[in-house]
Amino acid sequence: MTRPGGRTARVRAAVLRAAGDALVEHGLAGVDLADVARRADVGRTTVYRRWGTVPALVADMLAEMAEDSLPRTDSGSLEADLRANALLVVATLTDERQGPLFRAVLAAASCEAATAEALHRFYAVRVAEWAPAVESAVARGELPAGTDPAEVVRAVSAPLYYRMLTGAGPLDEAAAERAVSAAVAAARAGVFVAAS
Repeated sequence: MTRPGGRTARVRAAVLRAAGDALVEHGLAGVDLADVARRADVGRTTVYRRWGTVPALVADMLAEMAEDSLPRTDSGSLEADLRANALLVVATLTDERQGPLFRAVLAAASCEAATAEALHRFYAVRVAEWAPAVESAVARGELPAGTDPAEVVRAVSAPLYYRMLTGAGPLDEAAAERAVSAAVAAARAGVFVAAS
């Protein structure tokens, strides 16, 4: 997808930043398009015309986050690639802005269908970005044929999100290493082989 340039890009960036700030501060129910326009220093008409609703604004914010995420690594090693993914997740979730933003989006998605759908699209993009690391491992014979790449990628991230949401221990490099070790061990044991 080609991104708009110039003023359009600046307006989008300002509005999405303002929307993220409002979401972190007030949750989905407290986000108001007029307030977002004021925070972004753009006309209300621009915000209403371009996005129209708060869920549409959150969906665009998630789309931008997916576009801006770092690409996957391709080291030739399943463990190294999944470790890079896990460390990226940890860095994102512990970032002073991104962490609270993700918590706010996850909370909003639990009670608002359009936000949930936008969040699903965001994760579909991220999982698809990292799935080739698993596909390559299958091709190299490191994992059983039929291993579901998306399930392996999700198995790496899931315990990290759980730690963030529950406060069950530190979200750090050691947690990332455990998540990767568990996912790789399960994958090698055939846990993620798709049923035929």
